[in-house]
Amino acid sequence: MVLCLAFAAAPLASSQELFPRPSEITDAVAFWTRVYTEVSSNGGFLHDPENLAVVYEKLDFGDEDSSRQRQRIRDAAAERYRTILRKLAQEDRGSLNSEEARVLALWPAGTNRSEFRRAAEEIRFQLGQADRFRAGLVRSGRWRLHIEEVLRAADVPLELAALPHVESSYDPTAYSRVGAAGMWQFTRSTGVRYMRIDHIVDQRRDPYMSTEAAARLLRDNYDVLGTWPLAITAYNHGQAGMRRAVEDVGTDDIGEIIEEYEGRLFGFASRNFYPAFLAALDVDNNADRYFPGAGMEAFLETTVIVLPDFVDAAPLARALDIPLEELRAFNPALTDTVWVGDKFIPRGFDVRLPGGGREAGALIAAIPANARFESQRPDLTHRVARGDTLSEIAERYGVGLTALMRANSLDSNDIIRVGQEINLPATNREVVAAAAPPRPAVEVVERPAARVEPPVARAEPPAASPSRVEEPVPAVAAAAEAPESPADPTPPPTSAQPSPLTIAEVREALEIAGLADTLAEPETNVLASTQATLAADPSDYSVADNDTIEVQDMETLGHYADWLGLRTQRLRDINDMAFEQAVVVGERIRLDFSQVDRELFETRRVAYQTERQESFFRAFQIDEVVEHTVRSGESLWLLAAREYEVPVWLLRQYNPDVNLDRVRPGAVIRFPRLKSIPSDVG
Repeated sequence: MVLCLAFAAAPLASSQELFPRPSEITDAVAFWTRVYTEVSSNGGFLHDPENLAVVYEKLDFGDEDSSRQRQRIRDAAAERYRTILRKLAQEDRGSLNSEEARVLALWPAGTNRSEFRRAAEEIRFQLGQADRFRAGLVRSGRWRLHIEEVLRAADVPLELAALPHVESSYDPTAYSRVGAAGMWQFTRSTGVRYMRIDHIVDQRRDPYMSTEAAARLLRDNYDVLGTWPLAITAYNHGQAGMRRAVEDVGTDDIGEIIEEYEGRLFGFASRNFYPAFLAALDVDNNADRYFPGAGMEAFLETTVIVLPDFVDAAPLARALDIPLEELRAFNPALTDTVWVGDKFIPRGFDVRLPGGGREAGALIAAIPANARFESQRPDLTHRVARGDTLSEIAERYGVGLTALMRANSLDSNDIIRVGQEINLPATNREVVAAAAPPRPAVEVVERPAARVEPPVARAEPPAASPSRVEEPVPAVAAAAEAPESPADPTPPPTSAQPSPLTIAEVREALEIAGLADTLAEPETNVLASTQATLAADPSDYSVADNDTIEVQDMETLGHYADWLGLRTQRLRDINDMAFEQAVVVGERIRLDFSQVDRELFETRRVAYQTERQESFFRAFQIDEVVEHTVRSGESLWLLAAREYEVPVWLLRQYNPDVNLDRVRPGAVIRFPRLKSIPSDVG
C-alpha cells in the first residue's frame, strides 16, 4: 500500500530563519539537488570540488559495467578534462576548439591560470543518487510519523526528518566504509553515548531507537553551537570541529565558514553537508515535482513488548506465531549472535512485532517457561596472541570469518591486539570449546558478562593534577601511566603491538558477504561516510598551528611523551615545568614533533580518548541533559558527585565554554543524566 506524497511547495518562513541560505552555498545546494534528482547511481558528474557550479560532464554507465570498468570510464574522462584545463592554464588561448571553449565558458570570466592549474589536479567524480533518493522517499513513509514525533519531543525542527536522505537514503541496513551504521549513520564512538552497541545489540540498526539517539545528538549540537546550520554540520564534522571553525573564522555564519575555514579535517564532506541537507529538504518538500508518481509507503503499525526475562529467539517466534525471519526483520538491533542461538534476547529489550493494537501482557504470557532464562548465555572467547589474525582464529575454531567479525562488531577499519578477548560465534558450543589451542598463550575462556558498578563521581577539587585513568586504555597509551623515574624518564615501550586486519582478510570477509566489489567502488555517499570520530565530544583534540594542544581530562604528560616517542623530560624542558609538576586541564602546552607528525599524534590521542569513552559508555548511556542554575554555596564538584552522579570529564564536555573552576551563582550548567546499561549482557 502506498500513499500519495503531498508536501508544502516551499519551506515556511520559520524554516528559512532556522535554515538560512547564504549566497556562498547557492551553487552547492543546486549541485546536490542535481545529484539527488538528475542522475541515478548508474552515472554521475565530473566536477570541480571547489566551485560546484562547474560540472564538466554527466557520465552514464551500463548496467553490466563492473566497478573496474566504471573506474576506467571515469579516469579516461577526467584525463580529457585535465588536458583541457592545463591548456587553459597557458597564456595563449587563441586556438581553442569547441570543447575547450565550452569548458572555459563553465568558469567565471577572468579565472586566472593558477586556478585552472589547481582545477586540473582536483577533478572529482560524484555518483548520482536519484534512484536511491526516490527509493528512500518511498521507504520513509514506514517511519515518518515516528520520526516527526521524536523530533518534536526533543525540540528539534521537523525539517531534520530530511537528514536520513543525506545519510542513508532512509535505509536502516546501510553501512559506510568507516563503520557508520543505520538510517542515521552513527559511528560507534558517537552512538555509544545514546545507544547500546555490542556483539548482542546494535541499536544503530534499528530505525526507531537510532532516531531517538539522532534527535538527542542534534539537540546537543544545537545547545552547544547555537544555530541549526552549525548543529547539522557538526553531525558530520563534530562539535569540537565546528567550535574551532567558529573561533578561527570569527563568526557563526555558515556561509562564511564554508567559504573561509581551512581546517585540515574540514574537507569536501563537511563543507558540503549543510548544503546537501538543504537540497534534500527541497527535494523532500517537492517530491511530486522531482519524482512524479512516487508514493510513500504506509506508516508501519507495530506493537512493542518489553521482555521480563532472557528469551531464546526461535521459541519466542513460535510462541508468537511469527516466522523467525519476520521477527528478525522487525528487530534489526539484535545481532546475528541472537538469531543463530548463541545468545538470548536480553531481558528488558523492547521487542517490536508487526501490527498495532496488540495486548502486550497476553503476548508476554504466551512465551513458554522453557524459553525464558534468568541469565544470558556466557561468552566463549579467544585471547589474542602475537601473530594471530582473524582468519586464523576463524579457521582454528571452525567458524566463518564474517560471523567472527560480526560477533565482535569489527569492520575493515578495526585492528585486533595481543591480549584482546575475541568473542567466538558458537552455535555448536561443544565443538568450539573443545578446539585445542596450539599455543599456550592462546586460551578459550567461558565467562559470564562482567557486572559494572554505577559510576561514583568523586568530588574533584580544581587541583593542578588531573585524575588518573580508571578505564581500560589502548595499548598505545597504557605504558604512559607508569610513574616517571628520575633515572630513566623515557616512557617504557608499549607491551601490546597491534595485529592489523589485512586487506586479504577484509576481502575474504566481503566476498563471503557478497560485497567484494565494494573495495573498488567509488565514493557513493561521501557525506554519510565521514562522521567525525567522537563527533558528540566537544573537546578539542587537535594540534594548533603553533604546535600546542589544550590539555583534556584524563591526560598526562606521560601520555603525550608516549604518543610523541619522546622522553617526558623533553616536554618539561620546552614548557619550563618542574619535575613533579602536572599538566592542568584547560591549559595549553607545547609539543615537539621531531619524532612523529601532528597527524599521527592526533590519531593516537583520539584513539586513547575513544577507547576510554567507549569503555565508560559500555556501562552507561546519557538518558537526558538537564540544566541546573547554580545557587550560592553550592559546590559544582559535589553536585556532580552526589546529586547527578556524573564524572567531571563528562560534565566538562557538556559545558565546553564554562570554566568549571570559577562558576558563580546564577550560572546555568548542563548536567547529563546517566542510565545504566544492563550488566548481564554477556
